[in-house]
Amino acid sequence: MAHIHRTTMSPTKLELLAGWLPSRPWYVPTGRAPEPVRAGGFRLDDPRGEVGIEFMVVADASGDAPAAYLVPLTYRGAPLEGAEQALVGTSEHGVLGTRWIYDGTHDPVLVAQLLALLQGRAEPQAQSESDTPDPTVHVSVDPTAATTAAASDVPGTVGDFVVSDRADGTELVLGDAPTGPLTLGVSRLLRPAAPDAPAPAGALARVTAPWAPAEGAARVRGPVAVLRAGAR
Repeated sequence: MAHIHRTTMSPTKLELLAGWLPSRPWYVPTGRAPEPVRAGGFRLDDPRGEVGIEFMVVADASGDAPAAYLVPLTYRGAPLEGAEQALVGTSEHGVLGTRWIYDGTHDPVLVAQLLALLQGRAEPQAQSESDTPDPTVHVSVDPTAATTAAASDVPGTVGDFVVSDRADGTELVLGDAPTGPLTLGVSRLLRPAAPDAPAPAGALARVTAPWAPAEGAARVRGPVAVLRAGAR
């Protein structure tokens, strides 16, 4: 399991995100510079122990109404070849040295582990504690989904995939399962949902997690990722 170092990063993750968020199509402009603060999140482990994987939620209070965003990040000790467009920035880690920080939806290690989470093969980990599972992150399979596929039908490895950033989130087309194409949707602008809210059409499995919609606010819960049959 990943070890969380109690050390410094320069620039910090939040400083990097303040400059990066406005470049995203799913970010809601406020007319002012973003003011991101930590609002939740969790981690997944890289089985090889080489890549840090974090699903960070940040709340931006720069606008009239606070907004919460999901930012999956990977932390690497060397550049990821071919992922220059996904680089959030570099930071000097007090223990590990220079870290290359990427939008994790473009990183095959994060995508593989998110798929493993949706299939029940990976366990969510606490964001800020070493070797500590996070029981607040829930994975569910919708038995009423209008599809004949199942999450277990999806190949457990990730090959080539296509990433599309949209105004409503990020979509990754992973290829074909025995029943046809599949899409892994990652929420970006987070919205709370009732526990019994219906899953998207064709959903095979989904992940929900809690976050604070604004600094100091009570936590809410909603979907952060969904695996579904088909591609739009």
